[in-house]
This record gives sequence, structure tokens and C-alpha cells, in this order.
Amino acid sequence: MNLLLQILTFPFKAIAFVILLFYEWGWEPLARWIGRLVRFRWMRWLERKIRYAPPWAALAIFLTPTLVLLPFKLGALWLIAHGQKLLGVAVIAVAKIVGTAFVAWIFKLTQPTLMQLTWFAWVYPRVKAWKDRWVSWMKATPVWRAASAMKASVKALISQWRSKLF
Repeated sequence: MNLLLQILTFPFKAIAFVILLFYEWGWEPLARWIGRLVRFRWMRWLERKIRYAPPWAALAIFLTPTLVLLPFKLGALWLIAHGQKLLGVAVIAVAKIVGTAFVAWIFKLTQPTLMQLTWFAWVYPRVKAWKDRWVSWMKATPVWRAASAMKASVKALISQWRSKLF
């Protein structure tokens, strides 16, 4: 029975692994990437407005990237359905990266305000604890260790390349 359960849950664990890997490695760097835009006056203004928005407005702002990117993702599915598989997947990938960048940046600004919403303050620590358990499990796997080693190698190569170029 235990083996059967492992076999049946493997696809879900694999999907969760990939999703959490993307968020674990991408969340902070993507938030910093968007944060670099703050050097523009209009971005500083926007950041202040987001940071000091009331709780329900902060929630709406937090959900905005998801809603804005939905038509792009649907368009990507349309492309895939009409034979443009590579372009469709590329659009989904770019939308996911851009969306995650904005959500991470917005969450960093709105988290204190969102925690004023009773239901959010109740849900967030539970979701975070669940995610932390999954990440702990992932970090113990050989796949994670191999991916981490590969990431470190790529970072070192990029650093060498940058030092030679600049």
C-alpha cells in the first residue's frame, strides 16, 4: 500500500518540486530586479502608494499581476492549440517570470498591510509552514543538491564572464 501511495503521489510531488524550485530560487532575485526600477521617479511614487495602501487595496494590488497576465497566458494556450507550440510555451514562460517578479516585489511592499486582514494573517503562516516543510524535503533530495551544485557552477561562470567583459 505504501509503495502504491508513493507511485500515485509521485507526479504531484514532481510538479510541486518544480514549482517550488522556481519560487525558491526566483522570488528574491526577481523582486530585486523589479526593485531596481525604483531609481525612476514614477516607480518611487508607485512604491510609496503600494506600501501605504489600505489592506483591501493592498490585496487588490497584490492580485493585479495575476489578472493582467491572464490574457497573455490564454493567448499562449491559443498559440499552442493552433500549432505554435514553441511560441506559446515561450509566452507562458515570460509571463510567469514577469508575473513572479512583480508579485514578489509587490508582496514585499504589501505584506505588513496584508497581515492586517484577519483571514490573511491566519492563512499566511500556515501556507508558509507548509511551503517550508516542502522546501526542507526538497533540499534533502539528491536532485536538489545536484541542481544547487549546477546553479553554483553557472553563477561562477557568469561571474567570470562578467569580470572578463567589464
